[in-house]
Amino acid sequence: MSGALAVVPLPTDRLDELLELCREHAAYERAEFREDGQVDRWRAALGADVPALHAWAALDGDRMCGFMTATTDFATWSARRFAYLDCLYLRAEHRGRGFGRMFFDRLVAFAHEQGCGWLEWQTPVDNATGIGFYEHLGARSRAKQRFTYEVEGREAR
Repeated sequence: MSGALAVVPLPTDRLDELLELCREHAAYERAEFREDGQVDRWRAALGADVPALHAWAALDGDRMCGFMTATTDFATWSARRFAYLDCLYLRAEHRGRGFGRMFFDRLVAFAHEQGCGWLEWQTPVDNATGIGFYEHLGARSRAKQRFTYEVEGREAR
């Protein structure tokens, strides 16, 4: 049975539920997930005077069934701020019920509130459902090669 559907700022007393959803999200993307103190770092990032991370929860009644996180950044070429959608995940049984649109509307409002000129995000190339959803919203794909370089555990040069 379903309760009222809502997207709300993620309460910091529910970060353990966020951890579980992150495990599920990683499994969905066939990615490695390593727990190493994220809850404490999330609490600090979300609660800072200038938050490093912004987060929202999808609620079906009181059940947390998804999450979205975003940050802001600054683009050199345009000299403008933009919002970066870091994660968006819904449990399978809650997809197709309007949460994606609620999340996206909340993200657009957040971008306006933060003075951002646009949104950016990425999704795995095999996420056909997500890609279809984003294209339906009017988003365009811009191909780039993504690189990562681990600095943790390396000496600064």
